[in-house]
Amino acid sequence: MINVALLGNPNVGKTTVFNLLTGSNQYVGNWPGVTIDKKEGILDKDIKIIDLPGIYAMDTFSNEEKVSKDFLENGDVDVIVNVVDASNLSRNLYLTTQLMKFNKPIVLLLNMLDIAESKGIKIDAEKLGKELNVVVVPIIAKKKNGIDKISISIRNAVDSKFEYPTDFGSEVQTYKMLEAILENCSQTSSNQKKSISDRVDDIVLNPILAYPIFIGALLILFKFTFDWVGGPLQEGLATLIETYIATPLDGLLVNSSPWFKSLILDGIVGGVGGTLPFFPLIFTLFFGISILEDSGYMSRTAFLMDNIMRKVGLSGKAFIPMVMGLGCSSPAIMATRTLESEKDRKITALIAPLMTCSARLPIYAVFVAIFFPANAALVTTSLYLLGIVVAILIALVLNKSTFKNEVEPFILELPEYKMPTIDALFKNTWSKSKGFLSRVVTVMFAMSVVIWLLSSFNLNGFTENLNDSFLAYCGDLIAPIFAPLGFGDWRASVAILSGLGAKEIVVNTMNVLYGDLNTVLPTVFTGVSAYAFLVFSALYTPCMAALATMRKEYGNKMMFISFSYQFILAWVAAFIVNVIGNSLFMHQSGSLIELLIGGLIIAISVTVVLKKLVSKQTSNGCSGCSGCSSKNSCPSETKQKAAN
Repeated sequence: MINVALLGNPNVGKTTVFNLLTGSNQYVGNWPGVTIDKKEGILDKDIKIIDLPGIYAMDTFSNEEKVSKDFLENGDVDVIVNVVDASNLSRNLYLTTQLMKFNKPIVLLLNMLDIAESKGIKIDAEKLGKELNVVVVPIIAKKKNGIDKISISIRNAVDSKFEYPTDFGSEVQTYKMLEAILENCSQTSSNQKKSISDRVDDIVLNPILAYPIFIGALLILFKFTFDWVGGPLQEGLATLIETYIATPLDGLLVNSSPWFKSLILDGIVGGVGGTLPFFPLIFTLFFGISILEDSGYMSRTAFLMDNIMRKVGLSGKAFIPMVMGLGCSSPAIMATRTLESEKDRKITALIAPLMTCSARLPIYAVFVAIFFPANAALVTTSLYLLGIVVAILIALVLNKSTFKNEVEPFILELPEYKMPTIDALFKNTWSKSKGFLSRVVTVMFAMSVVIWLLSSFNLNGFTENLNDSFLAYCGDLIAPIFAPLGFGDWRASVAILSGLGAKEIVVNTMNVLYGDLNTVLPTVFTGVSAYAFLVFSALYTPCMAALATMRKEYGNKMMFISFSYQFILAWVAAFIVNVIGNSLFMHQSGSLIELLIGGLIIAISVTVVLKKLVSKQTSNGCSGCSGCSSKNSCPSETKQKAAN
């Protein structure tokens, strides 16, 4: 078996190459940090390929570099396959020179040749290979061009004779040496036009337009999810379940015993059947997020957030795990491994679960459909922005109290914009959303039965009086905790408690306990208390899976801190919403409430707080990029180099 280590800078197409060679379905994103651990696959039965995290160099201190360096030093490696971006060789080849120090045969995959040519860059691959004494294979991975030559090149490299310089000198000397080499092996057109990506960035990264565009993108995303595509599909699926499953079963079970009929209709169909229609919403949301990721816009959000994140003691790179939290908190916590400092890793792990994960979406969908139907996208956007703003404020508090280290320098790859392919979009969307379906038929099915059991029995046996059940007794004990928030009904309290297992179960539980949510919820909640419930749901303790991931990555103490501080934070936030909302809008209509509260959250939380954080500039006249300090020169040039 030939063992191959696959390495490269972030976002050079390394995971795409891995998928093509091994048939794997690892996620391919047009933004850095996709691979956070090593993954293995087999090529032609006798070549094992290990996909290592994307890194810029072997002499920094992030966990990504540690994983790669440790494997190269201690693992059984026969060949190193180094994927490089042909349009940015001067930066990519610096890693190549460091890989030579491990004294292994190297196959250099010259990827993205089409992008290089669009920039007026022509590379003599054969000449480059002779200059570096490595095997060079020109490829365009996204078009599968040249992929068939990689296997042969790996086999030839195993038996090849190679000799690399043992010392390239300082970093500056290494870059100068690479510029000698590139002058001999490549040509750049003198009348190179500004690329499409650069022209788009002139607008998307404009200091005035950037943040409104970001908020506008979120609004469009949720319009797409709730109003244009996901919402109608959800209603259609709910109608199908009611027409072809619930109604026929009700007729079939007319002569069954009361407890069995209740188990099937209220427990299973009411629980699982009430949750399953939210799958189109989740699928649609992830489809929209995949478009933002694959197009390259998601990397720009991290770049945009650098100024804000730096003010709270983090680099813009910390925003990437936060964005991953929109999908699920567990991988978001794991993605903090990619951050350079221990301080950044811990703070980001604590605030990433504040981002609205997909499991909370069914809760939002139920409440906005019932209480805020005219402005579902606006209210939902306010909840997502609330998570971002609160996360940033918590990071500021932690940085000023518990963690007081300096901000790490921020270098982020800004990939070329590209048109996402339909195949990749559906593959990525399915990989993200299929977990919801698996939970519906496993965890939620089981929880529906358990919740029905506890709500249908007491010490005397089966009861049709829900308020006389075991669950009602338990709910009455915890209901006073939530009464000051405006939702002291024991059924709402039990639903919140069940959400500790998985947030989707909140709606599952409500379907079992309340029955017809459209009819019953308006008698339990007002417009204000409904929004307070949404705020609490957006911020409170992450699910058990996320807590288990926190424990695995950072230990029991961090897990307990995450569990407790988010519950307290959510309680306080919901209490404030309930008190202020009732004093201001108690006599107003539901439609006005939704507009005022949604506008209040966006106007105050975003316009004021973010503007305050961004407006402060350093006194030495620099542009305010991260990494500035009295001891170091401004790294703007480095950041711009990475961006280009």
